[in-house]
Amino acid sequence: MNEFIVGGALAFVAILFLRAALRTVPQAHVMIIERMGRYHRTLQSGLSLVIPMIDKPSPFLMRTQGRLMMQNHVDMREMVLGLNSEQVITRDNVGMGVGSVIYYQVIDPVKAKYEIQDVGYAIDQLTRTNLRNLMGGLTLDESLTSRDHVNVRLREVLDEASEKWGVKVTRVEIREIDPPKSIQDSMALQMQAERERRAQVTTAEGQKQGAILRAEGEKAAKILAAEGDRDSQIARAEGDRQSEILRANGSAQAMTTQFKAINEAGVSPQILALKYIEALQTMSSGQNKVFIPYEATALLGALGSISEAVGTGGAKAVLPKLDQSVISAAASTAARSKG
Repeated sequence: MNEFIVGGALAFVAILFLRAALRTVPQAHVMIIERMGRYHRTLQSGLSLVIPMIDKPSPFLMRTQGRLMMQNHVDMREMVLGLNSEQVITRDNVGMGVGSVIYYQVIDPVKAKYEIQDVGYAIDQLTRTNLRNLMGGLTLDESLTSRDHVNVRLREVLDEASEKWGVKVTRVEIREIDPPKSIQDSMALQMQAERERRAQVTTAEGQKQGAILRAEGEKAAKILAAEGDRDSQIARAEGDRQSEILRANGSAQAMTTQFKAINEAGVSPQILALKYIEALQTMSSGQNKVFIPYEATALLGALGSISEAVGTGGAKAVLPKLDQSVISAAASTAARSKG
């Protein structure tokens, strides 16, 4: 009976020993083991065996979602630290609130445990201090438009300072910038005025382009009309020239044919005089005007000789189409020639 009790007691002690000796570490976590109050080793994720009562896990202070907790494990995942709005003063003496978000990751858990007391709090205070310094060197307009510059510069400063703590600052983001209410009202008015100015500029530019297009259209229309008028005048002039050339060629051919026929027929001076008289008759067909060329006396003399040859009555019979005044003038000219 006593042996059974002793065996049971030993088994119970062994179970307690194994339970104290076995340590389970979750995934993406590590455990820092101290032996006799000094750092001994770091347990990775999984099941590990330690010496009870001698090897103890060292608690690690973690800030998770704004809460401060003591844990036996060190979280190796990327952590998020959100900072409340911090009051800063810009270079042009404008006070405003700036909120930020810090992303960091524990790279060396031993340094994070023994080089700094509270990693999250240290990063918080360092961020607030450098944020005031960076914003103090910018004007209000620059701080509103230079978020990327502030993010990069703040991350560089934090990463340099946290390197000896075994922490890597992966990203810094300016979450919000809250200027005073009066500044916000002024910015709203400025934005409205800028939009009205852009609208007016756009309207004026459209009117300008419209006027330019209309002027170019009118110019092109006038040029086309002038070119059309010029082409039509050139065409009419060319037609008139061709017509004159054709008429001149026709008259030349007719005269050539007539002279050729006269030369072949052997026309006498009396026939030529009759042709001259016919031309005079045509010219004197008006009511009040009679045109007599310079050589009319010679022609009338020739006509007088014709009248003598055929007599007065014969002349009327031969020249039935001549005007009586022309015949009388020819007879008078013939009489003066005889005298």
